Amino acid sequence: QVGVPYIVIFLNKEDQLDDEDKEEMLELVEMEVRELLSEYDFPGDDTPIVAGSAFQALEEAKAGTAGEWSEKIYKLMDEVDAYIPEPKRETDKDFLMAIEDIFTIQGRGTVVTGKVDQGQVCVGDEVEIVGLKDTQKTTVTGVEMFRKEMDCGLAGDNCGVLIRGIDKEAVQRGMVLCKPGSINPHTAFEAEIYVLTKEEGGRHTPFFNNYRPQFYVRTTDVTGSVQLQEGTEMVMPGDNVKVNVELIAPVAMDQGTKFAIREGGRTVGAGVVSKIIA
Repeated sequence: QVGVPYIVIFLNKEDQLDDEDKEEMLELVEMEVRELLSEYDFPGDDTPIVAGSAFQALEEAKAGTAGEWSEKIYKLMDEVDAYIPEPKRETDKDFLMAIEDIFTIQGRGTVVTGKVDQGQVCVGDEVEIVGLKDTQKTTVTGVEMFRKEMDCGLAGDNCGVLIRGIDKEAVQRGMVLCKPGSINPHTAFEAEIYVLTKEEGGRHTPFFNNYRPQFYVRTTDVTGSVQLQEGTEMVMPGDNVKVNVELIAPVAMDQGTKFAIREGGRTVGAGVVSKIIA
């Protein structure tokens, strides 16, 4: 439901166990963890589980040695490499990056940072800044990742993009950087939503027409009002429903864009845009 397809478990604090019943305790905990995984529809029997001590491994690293505890961390990373497949990067789609943060570099200009959702961005590319305010056009003058200058940033990369002639104040978190003309800002759409139950951490009570939560799209929270469709009086926690949404500010979105519904900082539902209205 939350989109975690693979999981690898590290049992920490192995150094706290007594030597005489250590094996027994590890077996017991591993069994409990596997049962819990199976309960939540993960492959409990096949999930890799590695025991160790993060603290002791860190102490070894500080001392500049790689002893038995460090070996367990290496083993954990080997399991991650073996068990979790490399995600497919969507580089063939049009470039899109949701802006998370904005910085100014003295003498060079404005840098926007975020994760490239799809496509790729290269130095010299023309891009648009879409959402929340009027669309702005600019050119990419630099791409940086982990303090290294790159020619291009690909889907899945967290990078900083240096943009020409745009003031820091003109950009804000929640806007998107994209290939010109590939995505437009919208304020009204039809959506299919699922409302979390009380047990899932959602609302305890139903909501009615003109309900006004925040819609969290990529990196931005925007307030919007919910119009229930004809024949629907109210929406109970646990319901799957179609609704019409009107946002107070335009957000870059397409059919198929996913979002979370939040209320006072907690998530109360999730949805997907099924049709753009305006």
